[in-house]
Amino acid sequence: MSALQIDRITGSIGAELRGLDLTRVQTDGELQALRDAVLAHKVVFLRDQPYDTAHLVRLTEQLGGHGNTPFLESMPDHPGVVRVVKEAHEGGFNFGGAWHSDWSFQAAPPAFTLLWSLEVPPQGGDTMWSNQELAFQTLSAGLQDTLRSARVVHSAGWAYSADGVLARTAAGRSMQINTSDDALAEHSHPAVPVHPETGNETLFVNPTYSVRFDGWSAADSAPLLQHLYTHSVRDAFTCRFRWTAHTLAIWDNRSTQHNALNDYRGYRRELHRTTVAGSAPTR
Repeated sequence: MSALQIDRITGSIGAELRGLDLTRVQTDGELQALRDAVLAHKVVFLRDQPYDTAHLVRLTEQLGGHGNTPFLESMPDHPGVVRVVKEAHEGGFNFGGAWHSDWSFQAAPPAFTLLWSLEVPPQGGDTMWSNQELAFQTLSAGLQDTLRSARVVHSAGWAYSADGVLARTAAGRSMQINTSDDALAEHSHPAVPVHPETGNETLFVNPTYSVRFDGWSAADSAPLLQHLYTHSVRDAFTCRFRWTAHTLAIWDNRSTQHNALNDYRGYRRELHRTTVAGSAPTR
């Protein structure tokens, strides 16, 4: 589709797109061009897109349908649409403020996440993404071979359990998060899945939801996991995006991590979020 203009943000990840009007239904050609851009650049951004919840819902459905969104309170009239809000008076809490891949603790984590900005601070509140295909490709050959045969246990317990970090920081928070010991459930995924659409290998560990290597103790797992956490977000693998109002970001959870920066105390920030249903990671 020649009308789609792509401007890369860095040499490793991220692109701004122009030429799509998200206020209307996308044609098959437009949808394929958008999907191809997300797969190629891992995260894409479309600025100056007037927001309506119906537009977000429709595009999510066109890209594959809503994923399961546990623990977060959806909008009453729009199941699956979550308001990501931090009011100007709020203190330390910042939703998404650690490196992670969305819902990697699920049996079938989401394929894509969509995040549409309504109100952003005049400075601060950027989000970073990191290319996990590149993170795997730059490991030593011996470690690559070791990880190809390994599995990693993921759980939401640290964040979303009844005594997890989000329960302990609930006081004064405007965003509704329903913490529960259901978060203690565990799922094991390949440490290096093969992407179901591109066929590329990607590192699939993150410090928010990865617990240990399957068959290893947490203590034995910790040194290697910590090495991978540090390696996976090296500067050379990342991009940092400065939001403006009415911008849509779409990213591939299967090949990225992201981190929402918390440096806008005293300002309000609101974005609306959906996920697109994915499949179980496999090799």
